Amino acid sequence: QVQLVESGGALVQPGGSLRLSCAASGLTFSYYALAWFRQAPGKEREAILCISSNKGERLYADSVKDRFTISRDNAKNTLYLQMNSLKAEDRDVYYCAARPFDCSSVGYEYWGRGTQVTVSS
Repeated sequence: QVQLVESGGALVQPGGSLRLSCAASGLTFSYYALAWFRQAPGKEREAILCISSNKGERLYADSVKDRFTISRDNAKNTLYLQMNSLKAEDRDVYYCAARPFDCSSVGYEYWGRGTQVTVSS
């Protein structure tokens, strides 16, 4: 059974940083492209960043450029999202997702349940 479990969401002040983690089990982690999505209440889920099975990266949300960084540790079966210079508009539920090999903004097979990030003073 495949499981993706996000962690690291929290309340943080504007300008602060957070690192989200996504621990995966039940799949051959290194074969999968992994992505972070986010969703605000009443809005569609938005792709943010993806890292492919060969560690190529794709940016899907210009709003996080130069502030968010995606990485993966295949030895630990874990995906990360380093978020810096957080803004109030980054407040969302953040999800990790997996699909075979290559990045895309759609077509993910597996999803985590999400972790809440709140940016407020």
